[in-house]
Amino acid sequence: MTTTAPWTPDALGDLRECLDLMTADGTVPGGVIAHGTFDTEPGYLASGVVAPECGDARPGPNTAYDVASLTKVLATWPLVGTSLMEGFTLDTPIRELLVGIPPTAPGGQVTVRQVLSHTSGLRADTRLDQYRHRPEPLAELICAEPLIAEPGTGHQYINRGFILLGLALPEYRCRRLDELATELWQHLGMANTAFGPVTRSAHVAPTEQRLPGGPRLWGMPHDDNAALLGGVAGHAGVFTTPADLTAFATHLLSSHATGGPMGRWLTASMQPQAEIEPGLNRGLAWILAGGGRVAYHHGFTGTSLYLAPATGRYLAICTNAVYHHQDNRTRLTPLRALALKAVTAEP
Repeated sequence: MTTTAPWTPDALGDLRECLDLMTADGTVPGGVIAHGTFDTEPGYLASGVVAPECGDARPGPNTAYDVASLTKVLATWPLVGTSLMEGFTLDTPIRELLVGIPPTAPGGQVTVRQVLSHTSGLRADTRLDQYRHRPEPLAELICAEPLIAEPGTGHQYINRGFILLGLALPEYRCRRLDELATELWQHLGMANTAFGPVTRSAHVAPTEQRLPGGPRLWGMPHDDNAALLGGVAGHAGVFTTPADLTAFATHLLSSHATGGPMGRWLTASMQPQAEIEPGLNRGLAWILAGGGRVAYHHGFTGTSLYLAPATGRYLAICTNAVYHHQDNRTRLTPLRALALKAVTAEP
């Protein structure tokens, strides 16, 4: 049985100070950090404004953020987990889940496990724009591309595999990806989570201005490839709130503590599949740190989610960091480092 460990005031104070400093220096317009354990009420640290377009609206638990690659763990990963309970296995080749993929297609041999662990060997550049006006189905086009590495031999972060899973799940489950995901989210009490586009309002954080003088992306997916797929994709496109991220994290951690289905899937996903760098491994979708005790994932727009099943802790970061800067990976490093340190701290 998991014994939950409360957050220390020092850790929360450091996180608040860092978020305030990032807001003050223009790294982010504002943001929210959600934190808690699965058996306590969530806490929220907020700073700044949603964005200048939203007036003086302050970010809070119900502000919607484009979470970019958190889509992989909020939608595709749990849908794979529930689908495994219905039949296919982690070692099923992608071609067996899709119609019309020839046995000789290089990408067709890649397995579900290799996609989730980013060891698929598929092309690293996503570039769905190159397929405009091609008559073949997208899955067929992606699978026909030459591999850049032997599947299963090394780690490289690749969106194309999750795009393929986002195409394969609807064929296997006979329902659209957004329908499958919405049903899952509603079951978890995530009423404000959806694939984009979403309606613009002061409760939705805008992201990047692509052209000087032009409007910002606001309610539209920031990821170009997700936008080309109408906002519904296996790798990006989801909008959610800090409150809904707490609901998601709470369900996973409580299920882990009680041996529930999604908790067992989380446990299986926290087995190392490939080394990213010394001290960091890739599980199934999640990055594993702290000796395998913490699972986390980032989103390019300025979001992160951390889970620590052994202590029952979770932490979510929601910002629209791409509002000001594209080089947000470096700029967000201090906040993300503090978050990981706080989550992995011994009780």
